Amino acid sequence: MKSIYTLVFVMFFVVGNVKADDKSDISAVLDDLHSAAAAADWARYFSLYTDDAIFLGTDASERWDKPTFQAYAAPTSGWTYRMTERNIDLTPDGDHAWFDELLVNAKYGTSRGTGVLIRTNAGWKIAQYHLVFPIPNDLAEGITQQIQTFEARQKPGQN
Repeated sequence: MKSIYTLVFVMFFVVGNVKADDKSDISAVLDDLHSAAAAADWARYFSLYTDDAIFLGTDASERWDKPTFQAYAAPTSGWTYRMTERNIDLTPDGDHAWFDELLVNAKYGTSRGTGVLIRTNAGWKIAQYHLVFPIPNDLAEGITQQIQTFEARQKPGQN
């Protein structure tokens, strides 16, 4: 009987660490991220990331630490992605979350953002964000062939 009480206590403790409003708080961080990017408010935008955050862009070469991403963003006038769908999940301890979201951009159409947030003393912060262009399966072979051809042209001595 004692083990049942222990199990109930542990389950209450673990579930109790995940606050009901965590998903709302995380969603607000992501909404603020997109709002700040659209306004080119880089101070606000980058304050939403951890100091050791990584941004993975749409190009295979774009694996940027925070300072590199800041240098890339600084001279731009921002970018606008409108979220149309978002899913958020948390670890049982409630200190880490991952998400995926569908976004729409006037130039690129549909894209997908995925990433990881961690709970800090200052609130939820983005530790990794990954932006991709989802390719419909019916188009994948043709597009991946174009990418392979492009990549082959980029390698020195291979033409």
